[in-house]
Amino acid sequence: MLTVPETRFHFGGDEYIFAEISKDMSAESNFKALAITKELRRRQIPGVMDICPANASYLVRFDPVNISAYDLLDYLKEIDILKSKPSELNLPIRIVEIPIWYDDPVTQEYSRRFKDRHPEPTLTNFEFVMKINGFQDKEAFIEAHSLMPHLISMIGFNPGTAWEFPLGLPREQIIQTPKYNSPRTDTPKQAVGMGGAFTVIYPVSGPGSYQLIGMSAVPTFHKDQLLEDFKQSLFLAQPGDLWKHRSITESEYNKIRHEVEQGTYRFRMKEVEFLPEEYFRRGRPYILELMMGF
Repeated sequence: MLTVPETRFHFGGDEYIFAEISKDMSAESNFKALAITKELRRRQIPGVMDICPANASYLVRFDPVNISAYDLLDYLKEIDILKSKPSELNLPIRIVEIPIWYDDPVTQEYSRRFKDRHPEPTLTNFEFVMKINGFQDKEAFIEAHSLMPHLISMIGFNPGTAWEFPLGLPREQIIQTPKYNSPRTDTPKQAVGMGGAFTVIYPVSGPGSYQLIGMSAVPTFHKDQLLEDFKQSLFLAQPGDLWKHRSITESEYNKIRHEVEQGTYRFRMKEVEFLPEEYFRRGRPYILELMMGF
């Protein structure tokens, strides 16, 4: 039976309440954070100014002139009790395909450029992640990383950065990796990186410390909003999305990039109702069922 973690609440000055569902990332904690913050937005409580879900927690900013901290805390505890029932965690979500050119020349070059900051400077980032996870075959590693979808558990850092956590795998099969010893001063836009069990796609160029394993052919942040799928938001990711990586060749990468530049590219998406209680009962078969026809 699914057990939903109990939340601990902390005041942050006069304007914030921090809700800690668990200290470690888990799908249970994240589903609860997503369900609670969705309910908070639905209720539109006067005085609540901002609601920020994270991997295993959430933060609420409020105006103490319009609502007292303790009244808001009562609201949060009420919603917390409601969303501690597994049947109350259901979420409408999207499955989104992300085409990736794995082990590409660009991220190989960045591996060499910043090798003095890396735990194993003789290896590319891709080779390093393969090695520490026991892979000897490149295609086997790519299949392992792209086979099951990743849950968008948190959005933050640079504009549109989305943390992806793998679903449908036992913990011992999840690919994990340490970060750089010291962050790079530069990372190419749309690079795919890994740190711990998380995958991220860098939305813009900038510093970073995740191991670079490939390049996304599609943007996750589009300030000009020329693509149809960015008309409603500058950011692709929505908390609770499932992103399915698809390995592509260099020629397909270039073709998709051209479509993006022309403004004609459309993301492959599927809207589904996600049932966490069913996921924790059945695991991988439930995820594969959701993915049927995608």
